[in-house]
Parts: sequence; C-alpha cells; structure tokens
Amino acid sequence: MTVEFFLVIPMVVLVLLASIQVVGLARARLELLGAVRDGARVAATTPDPARAVEAVLSALPPQLRERVRVSVERPSRVGVPARVTASYRYRFLPPLPAESGVQLSASASMTTER
Repeated sequence: MTVEFFLVIPMVVLVLLASIQVVGLARARLELLGAVRDGARVAATTPDPARAVEAVLSALPPQLRERVRVSVERPSRVGVPARVTASYRYRFLPPLPAESGVQLSASASMTTER
C-alpha cells in the first residue's frame, strides 16, 4: 500500500498544478476580454483612440498594464464598427520555466455612435 501511495502522490500533485495553471490562464483570458470590451465601448462613443487605450489598461490588473499591447481602429464615420485589440504573453506559474507561456489576445468591436 505504501508503494502505491508514493507512486500516486506525484501524479496527483502534477494534476493539481496543471489545474491551477489552466484556471489562471482562463482568468487572464476573461480579464483581457472584459478590458477589450470596455475599450470598444469607449472607442464607439469617443473619437479619441487614446481614451479607448486608457479604458483597456485601467480595466486590467496593475501587474499586466505594462505588458499589454493595445490597438484601436476607429473610423471617422458614424455607424462603422470601431475595433479594439489587445494581446500579451501569459507566463505560467513557477513550477514551469519563466520563459514558458502562451500568447493571449482578444478583440471586440462596437458600432460608432459619434
């Protein structure tokens, strides 16, 4: 029984660590998507693209703000979609190497109102 226990414990730990990584990745993706939606809302109502970038960055946690790249496509005509895109490299937690990670990106568009 002791041998089986010591064989199973490392597998349980690996599954637990992988689950934590997946949950962290999903959380980061949802945060990025929510921030991009906020930026698209601002881009649709304001002609200044810098305000949309500010909206995206302010909706993100402080530790991500300097790593995120945001682009805004805002046409000058009313009724045409404004598009906001953001991306950054998600880094996995410490058991994995620091350079490992996944590129996350999200985009949202809304019809311009003004």
